[in-house]
Amino acid sequence: MEESITFEFPEYLEELFQVQAGDIRQYSPLTLAYIGDCIYDLVIKSLVLYKGNKPVHAMHEETSKYVQASAQSQMMRKMQEYLTEEEHAVYRRGRNTRSVSAAKNQSITDYRRATGFEALLGYLYLKKEWKRLLELVKIGLDSLEEQTLYERK
Repeated sequence: MEESITFEFPEYLEELFQVQAGDIRQYSPLTLAYIGDCIYDLVIKSLVLYKGNKPVHAMHEETSKYVQASAQSQMMRKMQEYLTEEEHAVYRRGRNTRSVSAAKNQSITDYRRATGFEALLGYLYLKKEWKRLLELVKIGLDSLEEQTLYERK
């Protein structure tokens, strides 16, 4: 029987391609948000996929509800009370950064809060603090679920 070897994706990526992330503190907030957006999208798509096989369009529709700026903004409002000082500083830097693109169908407040959210996730990803990243996403998703239940009443 073949023995399974586990590996950590980012470490293996660095080793295989002979690259390193560099000093995370030197990355701009928009750079952190760039990778954070990808990581969050992967987490949400994974969760949708794990719910069971269904048409791709249906999975896309479900994913879209969670990855839009208004949902990320709402999640961030709840998550803030759980952030460390360092995490809050990263979030604030991302939130306060002026973006090159304009918010599409979202308020400026939601768009900026979502950018801070993505910057925080990018920061945690690059620091290899995946457990913390997922814990914060869970807190945010739980708050969305609570809000949905409240609105249904």
